[in-house]
Amino acid sequence: MLWAIPTGLVLGLLMRGRLEGLSTLGFRWAPLAVGGLLVQVVLFSEFGDRLAGDLGPAVYVLSTLAVLVAVARNWRLAGMAVVAVGALSNLAAITANGGFMPADSGALEMAGFGGPGDHTNSIVLANPALRPLTDIYALPAGVPLANVFSVGDVLIGLGIVVVIVAAMRRGAAAPIGTTSI
Repeated sequence: MLWAIPTGLVLGLLMRGRLEGLSTLGFRWAPLAVGGLLVQVVLFSEFGDRLAGDLGPAVYVLSTLAVLVAVARNWRLAGMAVVAVGALSNLAAITANGGFMPADSGALEMAGFGGPGDHTNSIVLANPALRPLTDIYALPAGVPLANVFSVGDVLIGLGIVVVIVAAMRRGAAAPIGTTSI
């Protein structure tokens, strides 16, 4: 998903959008989304894992739900419906698996995870519920931001790209040589 932001910015610029357009985005309930994401950043660290203990799965579900609520509040923004479907997909997989996002062991290995001290938001389960919605894909180790990801993550990323490009295009200047009356 982190690739979505630079991808959206580059595509927005290539499509003659302007960075200033992002200031017109009008994302509502941003603190709820940011808070939910920050909780997850801490939760998936070694410190956060120890701090949350047995409450970790519930914290994960609630923080994901918080982000989904903020996304739903912004439903009318171009691309946000795609983000919502992706977030709902992830929430379904996490909830169906007891508060954990299952990952394919081969995908974890490909992404370079699995050694001692590796911290990820994914766990390996023998028979995960809703397997097609879990982390079964990977960006291979050696690629920047290598990680495992789900179809929900892909949808979230694509939706974010659309949100960014659409906002930048709204801020696009009139083509050179044109005048307005």
